[in-house]
Amino acid sequence: MTLSELYALLKSTGYPVAYSHFPAESAPQPPFITYRVEGSANFFADNRVHAKINNILVELYTEKKDLTAEAALEAVFDMNGITYDTLEIWIPDEGLFQKTYMIGVV
Repeated sequence: MTLSELYALLKSTGYPVAYSHFPAESAPQPPFITYRVEGSANFFADNRVHAKINNILVELYTEKKDLTAEAALEAVFDMNGITYDTLEIWIPDEGLFQKTYMIGVV
C-alpha cells in the first residue's frame, strides 16, 4: 500500500486528513486525522532489503472521547485488512484527545 492509497482510505472516513499536520491558517475543527511515517521495520537478509515496511502513525484528534469517529477509522482498517495497535492521550494545552493507531504498511 502506498501513502497515497492510505490517504484515500483515511479520507473515506469523511474526516479531514493531512500528512503530519495541517497548516495553522487552515487547521480544521476536530475531529480530524493526521498520519506520518515514523520509521521502518524492513525485512532484510543477505545484505539487502527484501520487503520495505513503513511504520505509520495515524492520529485521530477529538475534543471529547468520540467512539463514532474511532469506529469509522477502525472500520476502514478492518475492511482493508490493516492491523493496528492503539494508544490514547489527553493533550491539556490543546484541549484534545489524541488516539494514535500504529500500523505497518508494506
